[in-house]
Amino acid sequence: MSTTAHREITQEQASASRFPNFFIHILFALSWLSRNLLHLRRNPRSWQLFRVALGLAGAALVILPLSLWYSWTSGIVGMVMFTAAILLPRAITETPANRKARELGAPLVLDGGKYQAGNAPAVAVQIFVSAENIWALDSRFQPLLVIPAPEISSVRAEESSAGWNLRIRWLDHVAEFSYRGIFAELLARRAESSLRAALPAAPLAAPKRRAAGA
Repeated sequence: MSTTAHREITQEQASASRFPNFFIHILFALSWLSRNLLHLRRNPRSWQLFRVALGLAGAALVILPLSLWYSWTSGIVGMVMFTAAILLPRAITETPANRKARELGAPLVLDGGKYQAGNAPAVAVQIFVSAENIWALDSRFQPLLVIPAPEISSVRAEESSAGWNLRIRWLDHVAEFSYRGIFAELLARRAESSLRAALPAAPLAAPKRRAAGA
């Protein structure tokens, strides 16, 4: 009996520990979706195609239940989608971040958390990624750091006592970007994976560490 009770308590504790992480992932997914929709809205053609596709999908969900008589729930969802496609605002004009990315030739822009340049206070930055360079720009789009992309040897997200850090190594230099808050781990890991995908040289550090450990 005691073994069974202990097992049930352990399962309840495991479920309770998983719930906060699940909730954080849901919030992050919603945040990521809203950012992507905002990015999509900045492209008039893509935004218009999205609205048309949403409207057609909604209309299909409304008409299909009427012809097959098997579900009214999809009809309600379709009506909401069709109405949303009509009420969605028009595409917005280009933002300063988009203009800066085009100016730098950086197709990828990431949340860089906070970066401290020398003895200056740490400030929020965005990481602009191109095949030639990595820029860390502040809110006024002033460069705080420029890293030659071909010289990068490793990109790693690491947990710290205060949150999560993203470390970028090149030659004998290391740049550290700090992330705080409930999304710290997800933002740091997303920046790590995005940089590794964009920079072929970055993942080369991982096999070296494994070889050294072997």
